[in-house]
Amino acid sequence: HVQLVESGGGLVQAGGSLRLSCAASERSFSSYAMGWLRQAPGKEREFVAGISRSCASTKYTDSVKGRFTVSRDNAKNTVYLQMNSLKPEDTAVYYCAADLRSLGVVTGSRSYDYWGQGTQVTVSS
Repeated sequence: HVQLVESGGGLVQAGGSLRLSCAASERSFSSYAMGWLRQAPGKEREFVAGISRSCASTKYTDSVKGRFTVSRDNAKNTVYLQMNSLKPEDTAVYYCAADLRSLGVVTGSRSYDYWGQGTQVTVSS
């Protein structure tokens, strides 16, 4: 069982930055593709960004391209989401998730096997 713990959320003004972190409990962390997904009130959970096992590939939803960067440090069992130029529409609970089966990055939430508890990101206008 993989435990994922997110941190780094908070309240920020539009145009500001936040860095989310997600620490995994398993030493086999480097075997998992990792994703960041978010859910705003009244909306479905959506894919934000993901990174493959070996960092060979990353993927972003169109609305965050050029503003968000996903990275991972396999030595620290941690994945990051650097969020710049934040907008009010980025407000949501952000979840990190582990995909134990895919070689690349998948965008469907059902493909992820383990989830963190979520961290709130609120962007004020």
